Amino acid sequence: MDLYEHQARQLFEEYGILVPRAEVTDSPRRARAIARGLGGRVVVKAQVRTGGRGKAGGVRLAEDPAAAERTARQILGTDIKGHPVRAVMLAQPVDIESEFYVSYVLDRAAGRFLAIASAEGGTEIEEVAATRPEAVARIPVDPAEGVTSAKATEIVRAAGLPPRAADILIRLWQVLTREDAVLVEVNPLVRTTRGQIMALDGKVTLDDNARFRQTRRGEQEDPHTDPLEAAAAARGIDYVKLDGEVGVIGNGAGLVMATLDVVADCGARPANFLDIGGGASARIMSDGLSVVLSDPDVRSVLVNVFGGITACDTVADGIVRALDTVRATKPLVVRLDGNNAARGRAVLGDRAHPLVHQATTMDEAARLAARLADTT
Repeated sequence: MDLYEHQARQLFEEYGILVPRAEVTDSPRRARAIARGLGGRVVVKAQVRTGGRGKAGGVRLAEDPAAAERTARQILGTDIKGHPVRAVMLAQPVDIESEFYVSYVLDRAAGRFLAIASAEGGTEIEEVAATRPEAVARIPVDPAEGVTSAKATEIVRAAGLPPRAADILIRLWQVLTREDAVLVEVNPLVRTTRGQIMALDGKVTLDDNARFRQTRRGEQEDPHTDPLEAAAAARGIDYVKLDGEVGVIGNGAGLVMATLDVVADCGARPANFLDIGGGASARIMSDGLSVVLSDPDVRSVLVNVFGGITACDTVADGIVRALDTVRATKPLVVRLDGNNAARGRAVLGDRAHPLVHQATTMDEAARLAARLADTT
């Protein structure tokens, strides 16, 4: 669960990290009043759960309260990387002497955390990391040991940060561990002309498995912005829209992920992730197929099911039901294996729909779906 910037800065404040004065609103008129209270000149920042706001026009300087109102009106309601802007944060500007980058991220493969830091923070940090990786320090952190004063000093020296940043690193580690986070990032962390170390921006991602402990942070959850995701969610279906042309349906997250990889290996791009679950009914299968077929980007659909709790004939019944209710104009490749697979294949064979193709293996099904997508 990603937090908004204003939620992240609130966390930082709670843990003693200095941040600029700021306030959030969804009203341009209120933005004028906030700017007046902050001294007139403010930075207006779109509140969306994605990066790259500055380059997308979502972060702008307003010289006075009237300009703050105009700027808020211009930003509110816009779209940044698929995220509609419903609120803006107005913050006091600060005089910056130096910009730095610091973060902690969970390294799942290594079973530990990784501290990433650089003396060259700001909007170009990704380019710095790509072109001059030596300018970015990556220090492993043992979760059992944590970030002690000695570890914080090690990170500071490796990255070339000011010594006073060590205290910030310790406090950010407390945010990470006490708030069930898997990512804590400050970009930029700045030294002001007055010598203060201050977090100007923040990104915090909480562990979804700890959501029950973090309900106060989830009060402003974004609704589904993609209409297909919203339609799937309304039906209780686990669906994520991707940018490809082969629709993918499977039962079980692991099988679906493997199917996405096999489709990609065949030179095609998956159009979605859709998991009908281990005990899905014919209705769930029908609803899932209806969502995928309604995606205009989809040129073919691959249904990959291993029958276990969900028997293959139940899946086949769902496919037939969907074909009876949805006008199918895209080819459908079905691979059934496991419990009642033969019976499921027979159900589809009896239906004899001209757009339905059956395959016996996952590789064969993926190759056929990729080929059909390329020719459709």
